Amino acid sequence: MKKIYFTIVLILIVAVDVAQAQLATDSWAFGFGFRYPRYIGVQVIPTHSNYGGYVSLQRSFSEHFGLRFKGGFSHMEGEWSNLALKTITESTNLLSGDLDFMFYLIPCEPVSPYLFGGVGGTYRMLTNKATASFDDNSSGAEWNFGFGVDWTLDRDWKVVTEFGYHATSNSELDGFYSANGNDSYWGVNVGLNYYFAQGKPSKKCEPCLPGGVTPVMKDLTDYNRIDDMIVKHIPKEITKEVFVDRYIAEISENRLVLVGVNFAFDKSDLLPESYPVLDKAVQLLTDNKPKVNVEIQGYCDYIGTEAYNQELSVARARTVKAYLVSKGIAEIRLTTVGFGKSNPVASNETEEGRAMNRRIIFKIVK
Repeated sequence: MKKIYFTIVLILIVAVDVAQAQLATDSWAFGFGFRYPRYIGVQVIPTHSNYGGYVSLQRSFSEHFGLRFKGGFSHMEGEWSNLALKTITESTNLLSGDLDFMFYLIPCEPVSPYLFGGVGGTYRMLTNKATASFDDNSSGAEWNFGFGVDWTLDRDWKVVTEFGYHATSNSELDGFYSANGNDSYWGVNVGLNYYFAQGKPSKKCEPCLPGGVTPVMKDLTDYNRIDDMIVKHIPKEITKEVFVDRYIAEISENRLVLVGVNFAFDKSDLLPESYPVLDKAVQLLTDNKPKVNVEIQGYCDYIGTEAYNQELSVARARTVKAYLVSKGIAEIRLTTVGFGKSNPVASNETEEGRAMNRRIIFKIVK
């Protein structure tokens, strides 16, 4: 058991270290996982032979607020003594469906705590009940509240750890009648959420840079401004600064920078202003360099881990390749490679520098 706990803690620590994904303004998520339930406020003595599971569907309307429907199964056991002082083991199999209101306290962090509360319905099935007048199977209602923590793995997946308190509408949960009020139980859940539909990236929750500085992502459609940035940040050892076109800068004999090829933040999706640049690249490869092959090199800025940026830079290079092929460039002429956040051409401490480092370069292979 200690090894299992250690493994879970290690996974969560690694998840926090690599999590750099951007939060969406709204989203849909499907969840599933394991549950450990336990009686509280009942007349039997709870035992440890408890288990369960759950599935959920969550709709987040903003960074802070959401609604969640959760369906669960809980098997709980307890002990009571009959008139002959014989110990009887009682069990409850409980099906539950809850509608909870969710509030995320710190939604922009990779470790995000939240509160929840709501109401639901139950259907319980008893074995070895103490009160004979109870039906073996019966439905009821419950209300619940609790807290949890989301641990971000990447843009689409999060680990969920949660504690919930549930109070039933009667005292029949444990099969033992009590005049003291309603029965209740608690549950600890561990599972995963998969975000299968997400809205626009949140402006409130752009990943933080070291030191807590949050970059402000701006629309880079001012090509003159970007041209100036490229000239300003060309490495000193490169002396040739000839603009083949306002969208394409030749920074060495066989390397061309595509000026203004922009991607959605934390994605490999091209932004609309990128298409004129790529169309010029198609024209260049068709008219001026029809017989050369091109290695498409993708780069990122330094926001995110090295492994994550490496994968993202490859994905961005492949996106550019797919567009060029769709415009008639022979696929055999194109190869892709990603360099992640290596070889920056500008300072990553400024917005303009980071924009420069998120770039696509063509390497001409003759």
